[in-house]
Amino acid sequence: MLNVLRRLALGLVLALSSSAFAGKVTVPADFGIGPEAVWFFGPLLDNRGAVPHFALAFNLYAIIDKDWINENRDRIPANYRGQADKITELKIGPSIFIPSTLFISPSIDALNGVGLFGATWKPLGLTLVSTGQKSERSWNQSRGRFTLEGNLLLTAMYLYSNINGVELAGIPRTFFLRPGIELQTTLLLNVTRSFLVSIGGGAQAYIPQRLGAFFDVVPIDRTIWLSWFAVLKFHVRFPYEVAF
Repeated sequence: MLNVLRRLALGLVLALSSSAFAGKVTVPADFGIGPEAVWFFGPLLDNRGAVPHFALAFNLYAIIDKDWINENRDRIPANYRGQADKITELKIGPSIFIPSTLFISPSIDALNGVGLFGATWKPLGLTLVSTGQKSERSWNQSRGRFTLEGNLLLTAMYLYSNINGVELAGIPRTFFLRPGIELQTTLLLNVTRSFLVSIGGGAQAYIPQRLGAFFDVVPIDRTIWLSWFAVLKFHVRFPYEVAF
């Protein structure tokens, strides 16, 4: 945990410190967007079966890797250079308030009438395993990268059921708001240096919330607490100049 905090501190210094960045600096940025499928364990899975709920996943962050650190070493305060040498890759988002997932899954009678709308935010994440491409510039040496990441989550969504204007007895209207954790695997493939495709999936676990209630966490078989997901994203990478 201490190592994570040190990396976050370094990220803040790199992103915000005027002493670290005097003038202008160019960083590689990544924008990714694509469809996501989500399966919620419990009543929603019983209702929906193998058909997932639908979402839109996206990301926007600056990438600070070994190459960037080496090129800008003189801009990093001396007391942070030792920590910078330990960084393989650091991703800095413009704001923790930008969601990573938007749930857009309306009620459809043919799919048993359950709909949901909402968003997930990922304020903190850690890459646990990374293989393949070692830096943003080594795309032509290794065409892909596999990563295993852990993330903290906050999900807010409105859930309802409606078949021919009638609410389903077992799925009442619910405002779901819970923190959670996520484990995600991703395969990132380089098509060109600036265009990439990623395929990923994983699981998310939340503090349970019973349907139709807010504070109730039991019975567990009537709650939302576990989900699985699969995601396909298309990425565009571009240089971004930041002035300080």
